[in-house]
Amino acid sequence: MIQLKASRCVRSLSKESECNKCEVICPTAAIVVGGNPLPSINFSACVGCGACDSVCPNEALYLDDFSTTDFFFNYIEDSDNLISCRKNVPCIAALNIENIISMALLKKEMIFDMGHCDECAIAHKCKAQIEKNYEEASYILEAMQSSAVIKLENIKYEKTDDSKEQSSTRREFFSKVNLKGAIKSKIEFEKEIQKATDELVEHTLQKSDIALLKQKRITDRRKLFFTALKRVEKPSIYHIIESDELTFTSMKVVDESTCTACQMCYRVCPTGALSSDIKNSKIEFDPFLCIKCHICHDVCEPEAITLSQTYRVKEFFEPAVQNLITFKVRRCDECNVIFSTNSSDKLCYRCKAEDEEARELWGIKGDYVT
Repeated sequence: MIQLKASRCVRSLSKESECNKCEVICPTAAIVVGGNPLPSINFSACVGCGACDSVCPNEALYLDDFSTTDFFFNYIEDSDNLISCRKNVPCIAALNIENIISMALLKKEMIFDMGHCDECAIAHKCKAQIEKNYEEASYILEAMQSSAVIKLENIKYEKTDDSKEQSSTRREFFSKVNLKGAIKSKIEFEKEIQKATDELVEHTLQKSDIALLKQKRITDRRKLFFTALKRVEKPSIYHIIESDELTFTSMKVVDESTCTACQMCYRVCPTGALSSDIKNSKIEFDPFLCIKCHICHDVCEPEAITLSQTYRVKEFFEPAVQNLITFKVRRCDECNVIFSTNSSDKLCYRCKAEDEEARELWGIKGDYVT
């Protein structure tokens, strides 16, 4: 079953977030992003393909019986380079683009078994995602000057009779209930109940989730990506690639003429890719930490922060923090509080708002005068 870690969903960071990647990729419409800030899940409709996990930028979704991180290490240690839905993954679409590139760099060759896709009921979404990941990964590997290759082949892998696992029926499930496995069985029983309920289950933030919202966290897939890059030779030439061809990271630009120094972009950034100093006198950006979740753009009212049209491959191998904008730090003429600004304002944002409200009530026109 698919599970949701509410505190990691970027939609929990702001009501302005427009992220709905999990809803778009779900082949059975089991995930719905609507009135509730967090995704709602119909567990009965979920087929456990894991495609939503792979496209979730901050690893908020995960399968309870398949870990892409565990698979990463098992696959690297395995002498075979085949990946098949009948062998080692629920669906090849469950593998995120970063892990695919990382595994290719270390294995040098990967084979995706596409032989079962044409007869698969979820191929209309998952096969397209697999092909998209293949194209992006191949493009990035070429830009890195890597000799690693990924192949799509119609192998139609099947396990032998001796290696086939017996699928447990619901009758077998209930027959396994005993005192030693009572706790485990209780959890599995609750999951069975969820699967049998054909309705959307809404998710909400609990107190434990709220405490985690402010934590800046680097995703596991990004850590593995960084580890893989450290183990391969750097390219002789650092190419510049089109940002549209890259789904998992980005470079950004801030328009000084429209930025209001509101601090929202780096406060909501889940990984710390956007940051500032103790005085809030600047905005810095680390492209290697960016997960392209788009929330910084969603919360920016003047749309001052935008995506760069290109990305430097150098940032993969020699990541460097960039200064996007520097602000003036002043004391408010009204309340004496220190604030940062990108204009000639002499009032902090709160005092300025109060001043504007007062002038509107009194019918006074014009700007604040010292």
